[in-house]
Amino acid sequence: MPLALEIISPERLLLARDVDMVVVPGTEGDLGVLPGHSKLVTSLRGGLVDIYEGGKITDRFFVTGGFAEVTESRCSVLADEIIRQADINPAVAQAKLAEAKAAFDALDLNDAEAYRETSDRLISAQAMVDSIAA
Repeated sequence: MPLALEIISPERLLLARDVDMVVVPGTEGDLGVLPGHSKLVTSLRGGLVDIYEGGKITDRFFVTGGFAEVTESRCSVLADEIIRQADINPAVAQAKLAEAKAAFDALDLNDAEAYRETSDRLISAQAMVDSIAA
C-alpha cells in the first residue's frame, strides 16, 4: 500500500505521487512517514525532505520551514519555500548564511519575537548549506 505524497509551495503543487516513504525535517526531529502512520500535523524546520521508493532516496527537496499533515494514507508537505536539492546554488546558500549570521549578531536579545525569527532564519540557512554535501 503506497503513501500519497503532496509537496506544495505557496506558488503551486510541486509534486503529487505515490511513494513508499517520506522523511520530513520536523521541528522536533526528522520524521519518517510510512503508510498507516498515525494522524498528525507538525511544523517543519529548514532541512531536506527525502522521498523513498524501492528502498532508495529518489528525490530530495530543501524546505525552509512550513508544516506537514499526515494521515494513514497521505502526507502533505506545505512548505514556506522549497527547492530541489540538486538546484541549490552553493554561492547563494553561502550568501544567505552570511546574511542570517549578520542579522543574528545584530539582534537585540531582549526582543523575543525577533530572536525567534532570526534564529529560525539562521538555522534554515545553515541547513541549506549543510544539505549541499548531503
